[in-house]
Amino acid sequence: MSLIPYGSVVVSCQADPSSPMHGPTFMAAMARAAQLGGASGFRVEGAADVAAVRSVTDLPVIGLKKGTRSVDHVFITADFGDAEAVVRAGADMVALDATARPRAGGGTLPQLVARIHDELGVPVLGDVDSVSSARFAHTAGVDALATTLSGYTGGPKQTGPDFELLQELVALQVCPVIAEGRIARTEHVETAFECGAHAVVIGHAITDPTRITTTFVARSPSAPGAAARSRPLSP
Repeated sequence: MSLIPYGSVVVSCQADPSSPMHGPTFMAAMARAAQLGGASGFRVEGAADVAAVRSVTDLPVIGLKKGTRSVDHVFITADFGDAEAVVRAGADMVALDATARPRAGGGTLPQLVARIHDELGVPVLGDVDSVSSARFAHTAGVDALATTLSGYTGGPKQTGPDFELLQELVALQVCPVIAEGRIARTEHVETAFECGAHAVVIGHAITDPTRITTTFVARSPSAPGAAARSRPLSP
């Protein structure tokens, strides 16, 4: 996949509406900072943020549009209108929920992928949650797969990267596989590539200052339960 070269670290520049970092100005700044750090591309939600990021970088932008998260229906780029909006804003690739769950408007995944290819002229990244979804996405014509939806469509809650699913998708040998989801440490990146990932997407571990701060504060003496592990230095 020439758009996202092998070995790439892609940074997901997204922020929930509740975050102080929410908005195009902040996402553009985040993308610039990540590019200085060596990022090879970006995953960006919504036309406004895509346009802002595109205005500050020539690196590849994977665009998507999120709806209401649900285990019953797709919530990432549910229809052609969502895809068209992010491509018109400057996305080089469209990421979408590639599971077999119902889509807004009643269209099918193969129809949506075909329209994106034919009318927008960009490749499609299929976010999946299982091997069966990956097979479905492949037959629908996606250009690459991502483990993004592991743990978000029902079943056991995932606490770390789903390397098992990553290995299973790589073993299918149908298209490049991108590791995404709960990649929070450098060793996660190393393991993902050892498992055969084509590229890695990192989000909160880079772009969520609140979560990053919380992680450090949790290890401080002021955190709940800290007294049990606190060992003051002797005089």
